[in-house]
Amino acid sequence: MVKIAVLERKSNMSIKKDAQNAHANLLEKTDPEALERINHFAFDEVQADVDLPDRTKMLSTLAYLLGMQAVDEYKVMLPVALDNGVSPVEAKEVLYQAVDYLGMGRVFPFFKATNDILLSRGVKLPLEGQATTTMDNRLEKGEETQIRLFGPQMKDFAKKGTINKWLVDNCFGDYYTRKGLNDNDREMVTFCYIAAQGGCEPQLLAHAQANIKLGNDKEFLMKIVEQNVPFIGYPRSLNAVTIINKADEAVNGKN
Repeated sequence: MVKIAVLERKSNMSIKKDAQNAHANLLEKTDPEALERINHFAFDEVQADVDLPDRTKMLSTLAYLLGMQAVDEYKVMLPVALDNGVSPVEAKEVLYQAVDYLGMGRVFPFFKATNDILLSRGVKLPLEGQATTTMDNRLEKGEETQIRLFGPQMKDFAKKGTINKWLVDNCFGDYYTRKGLNDNDREMVTFCYIAAQGGCEPQLLAHAQANIKLGNDKEFLMKIVEQNVPFIGYPRSLNAVTIINKADEAVNGKN
């Protein structure tokens, strides 16, 4: 049996070196000029300027890559994440929660990518279960979670329509109630899924406000966006910045 210490090994290299080496393996021989600028910006400049824990950086990047359907880059960055603070359970939770925000059709290719990488590293699948609800109480527990995150106005939200009910029992009852990530983690990765999609600004605003109310404040969310500019590009990053400013003004009465 492979020991847990081996399964969840800690690399001596930083995100910078891990990621630069991974991209060099793909581009060094064919696109050295592009590689020079990509590696410098994404993994020298951005990593130096964005002051966040490695685990937080990597969770956000996995969520962004899911949101933008970047399965090839996800295959590059998931091993980097696993070597820089993200556990297999946490990586799986980011994957599972994405189903409700991105849809099965867009997330299913990432199941194979994730499983292939975990198995190649000696991780035994399936992982230990993280569910805390049953088919009988998922609606009740989902409402409790929704009220905790968004406030008492969410009481009886499920009674306002079929999709509303599904949001309560499926999105919040099936996923937000799981172990493996806490409320702050889950709201942060949800922000990343939505910001990466684009065109979902009303939902992005609601979740930016939920983040801020939980303590993932404006400064934190700005850093999350900055961390992922190299992966998502400037237009959607700037859109997310606009939404963060609006959310902060709504929550704190200032810009």
